Amino acid sequence: MNMNRRFDLRVVILAWSLILGLGAYAYSEDKDIRKKAELKTKREPGKEEQRLERLVRRELVMLPYYTVFDNLSFKVNGSTVELWGQVSRPVLKTDAEGVVKRIEGVDQIVNNIEVLPASPMDDRIRRSVYRAVYRHPAMTRYAIQAVPPVHIIVKNGNVFLEGVVASESDKNIANIQANSVSGVFSVTNNLVVEKAKS
Repeated sequence: MNMNRRFDLRVVILAWSLILGLGAYAYSEDKDIRKKAELKTKREPGKEEQRLERLVRRELVMLPYYTVFDNLSFKVNGSTVELWGQVSRPVLKTDAEGVVKRIEGVDQIVNNIEVLPASPMDDRIRRSVYRAVYRHPAMTRYAIQAVPPVHIIVKNGNVFLEGVVASESDKNIANIQANSVSGVFSVTNNLVVEKAKS
């Protein structure tokens, strides 16, 4: 009987040693997994900002009410995204903030987007400038894109051309065409000429 007790005691000690050993192993494995996960979440600051810039740009361009008559810009600074630009519909300002807020890694949003005043005269000028710019033979290739790159912002009769074009001549054509529309007080041409690919 004494032998059985010693044997039982050895079995119990062995069982507890095995359980404790497996527990310690599982804990160390879990710790390694947590460390790897933390390293994945701690991305390099420059690469993280580049990732956020790509995601923010994609989300803004995909907004359902974003048109050629709106101009949205942004800046990523760490986990803060600053939005600015001009929109013709108030809902677009709210939507832009909403989609950016849902991006993983964005902690704060500064929304400086200006909602343009509602004006039938400005609406007429928008349509007229659009037709004048995009119906020009040199500019029709831009019109077929999902979101045409030349954005036409109109505020109180003043036209601002924003976006990117392929050449200096396209920039000048857009400027001349916008200036030819009656009722336009001034045209500010902020178009940027795309850098030639080497």
